[in-house]
Amino acid sequence: MSGATVPWDTQAAHWIGGQWLPSGPAFSSTNPADASLIGHAPDGGPAEAQAAIGAARHAFDTTPWRHSPRLRAQVLLDMATRLAADAASLALLLTLENGKVLRESAGEVEGAASELRYYAGMARSAAGRVVEPAPAVRSLITHEAAGVVAIIVPWNAPLILFVRSLAPALAAGCTVVVKAAPQAALFMHRVAQRMAETEGLPPGTINIVHEAGSAVAQAFVASPGVDVLSYTGSTAVGKAIMAAAAPQLKRLSLELGGKAPCVVCEDADLGVAVREILAAGTILSGQQCTAASRVLVHRRLYADFRDAMASAMHMLRVGPGHLAENAMGAVIDLANRDRILRLVDELGEQHRVVVRGAPVPGLPMHGAFVSPTLVEVDDPQTPAVQDEHFAPLMSLEVFDDDRGAVALANATRFGLGASVWSRDSARAQRIAREIRCGTVWINAHNKLFAEAEVGGFKESGFGRLHGAEGMHDFLEIKHVYQEIGSL
Repeated sequence: MSGATVPWDTQAAHWIGGQWLPSGPAFSSTNPADASLIGHAPDGGPAEAQAAIGAARHAFDTTPWRHSPRLRAQVLLDMATRLAADAASLALLLTLENGKVLRESAGEVEGAASELRYYAGMARSAAGRVVEPAPAVRSLITHEAAGVVAIIVPWNAPLILFVRSLAPALAAGCTVVVKAAPQAALFMHRVAQRMAETEGLPPGTINIVHEAGSAVAQAFVASPGVDVLSYTGSTAVGKAIMAAAAPQLKRLSLELGGKAPCVVCEDADLGVAVREILAAGTILSGQQCTAASRVLVHRRLYADFRDAMASAMHMLRVGPGHLAENAMGAVIDLANRDRILRLVDELGEQHRVVVRGAPVPGLPMHGAFVSPTLVEVDDPQTPAVQDEHFAPLMSLEVFDDDRGAVALANATRFGLGASVWSRDSARAQRIAREIRCGTVWINAHNKLFAEAEVGGFKESGFGRLHGAEGMHDFLEIKHVYQEIGSL
């Protein structure tokens, strides 16, 4: 479905200062389902990064943007409308370039439009306060835009993970530079085209740079022209960003790795738990930081749950994401497919494999498809439990009581998301209270939306995105003191 007849450009360009700037050598983007060519994107570097930062700084310093909350609200609403109007084409392009199933891509576009609408309201709702700490003294506490924000966009959910930083940053009055995910370059170009059509957006408010490597991202981290950096990705890269940003004390918003535990109590609805946890473990082909990864099951339910999950995994349809009958698409590329297959072999040497992931029969070997894996684990300190695999791979662990379940759930350096499965609401709430995670779902998993904050404990990062708290990383607090005298 790639080529000249598709309804989108097959050559991406940088969007800097309100201009389209194709430059330098290009890299190709391919469909992970069949290795077909989607198109090309310019391979930017430090020069493009600095041009983007300069354009964003100019827009921040010289336009009314940061002082115009009603303009910002209208721009965000217009962006949402334009993305929603192009939803079908955007979703298809995302599926072709990223490999995920079409319903996931469609949900991502819908969620991004919702995020933009939510922060359009927040743009007009920012408030400060006035205190009078002493007679004839008045202190005004205000919030103001932090400045230029750099967003490093991951490839697994490139639109929603871009917009959930972009929307609060724009609502706060910041201007933005973006390092697009190379695995979704043509998709990000089409998103930029829709945003470029937005009425009232000052040139340079949003700047998007493409690259195949990491030079642009490194320039954003190192530049004193960037005031805030928002990154979603691995914990290892997050630590490297912190170290590189330390000399400037650059403000960071980091959502990092996860190893989401699902606590399945003996009174859980077995059918619902199996169905929903499988969906949560194979979302985006397992390539999501909040994907269900560890399944902790009460001993009395363990055997029934294991057998039911194994049966459901065997029945899961894997194939090209644009075909409606498939429940899971390709992983992002052949290198990751092969990495996952090697990981399955390693786990098979150390643990009891209940369902072994493998290349999918009937699909081409040059497609990045792999079926899901389920392993039984006895030691919570094993790499199968402690490492983030970013794969359709889940481990099974057993517990005997609620305290044991909580201890297992917390036996990791990550703390991003978790879920609890029980018919007893109070019991589920007690367990959720003790799990050290930024988000805990009850009888559900991966329910993410604009109104509710998300972020991590421990090595899953800091700062929050979504919700009212999502604007805080992009705002500075100022105290203006005045002695006003007496009548």
